[in-house]
Amino acid sequence: GVAGVIKMVEAMRHGTLPRTLHVDEPSPEVDWASGAVELLTDAREWVRSGRPRRAGVSSFGVSGTNAHVVLEEASEEPGPAAAAGLPAVPWLLSARSETALRAQIERLRAFVTEHPEARPADIGLSLTT
Repeated sequence: GVAGVIKMVEAMRHGTLPRTLHVDEPSPEVDWASGAVELLTDAREWVRSGRPRRAGVSSFGVSGTNAHVVLEEASEEPGPAAAAGLPAVPWLLSARSETALRAQIERLRAFVTEHPEARPADIGLSLTT
């Protein structure tokens, strides 16, 4: 988990997509032909596209704990929008099953609908703590 985050932060810093580790052949469980996703067999330059670089990191623990995070490259110089506050706030949800997670989502949706004055940062803090 943490090693994957560090790896992608360094990849963003150096502008290089690292090769896929510990994989000899693509999984047959993925339809590799239907999209633009592929395993990187060699490191290659991470070309700038005019947007911040983003990367997803997933960690699957032996105990069944799964963690997923999306990293975004920091801007070169923070502008006024960065000083004004966060453009997005994560809302963390967890559950023991997909059904329970969907129920959590519906309760959160109902709360936000009933309380439009609630600030996203306050909801995020409450969900986290």
